Amino acid sequence: MRGRLIDLSVGLNRKQRITLEIDQDIRSVYDKLVGIDLSIEIKRYREKRSLSANAYFHVLVNKIAAETGESDDAVKTRLVCDYGAVARDSDGKVVGFKLPASTDVSMIYPYAKCFDHREENGKSFACYLVYKQTHLMDSKEMARLIDGAIEEAKSLGIETDTPEQIARYKEEWSR
Repeated sequence: MRGRLIDLSVGLNRKQRITLEIDQDIRSVYDKLVGIDLSIEIKRYREKRSLSANAYFHVLVNKIAAETGESDDAVKTRLVCDYGAVARDSDGKVVGFKLPASTDVSMIYPYAKCFDHREENGKSFACYLVYKQTHLMDSKEMARLIDGAIEEAKSLGIETDTPEQIARYKEEWSR
């Protein structure tokens, strides 16, 4: 949901009261929630990544795959794990998991990167960080991913759009 902080006041009881202005009609939800304790999170709004940003990323993935001989899926997975956004839970904590070392993580989730190996009760485990899928990234996260893909493409001698064209794309993506 998108909105703006409008006002902040402090009552005699020293509790703070904020006023929000939001873009959606929440009257039906308000009636169900008014007067009860709530869990509240307020954070800066970011646009979801655009379809044109996603399309450009996939063009770069295709070019890199053609140059390296890797599959498109392998290149995309590698780029997301190298330049993408680490997934976080609703409390803002980094998401990760551990699996028996013999397990192929790609069969469970493609965008996971091993950061540690541990031995517990005589068994070996691999610990992984989870990265967001591209459709869950906001415009800033997608721009970072695309910047990484551009750098890889350039290092392979692959022609990418000019810096001016890329800046224009980024301007479009952040709207």
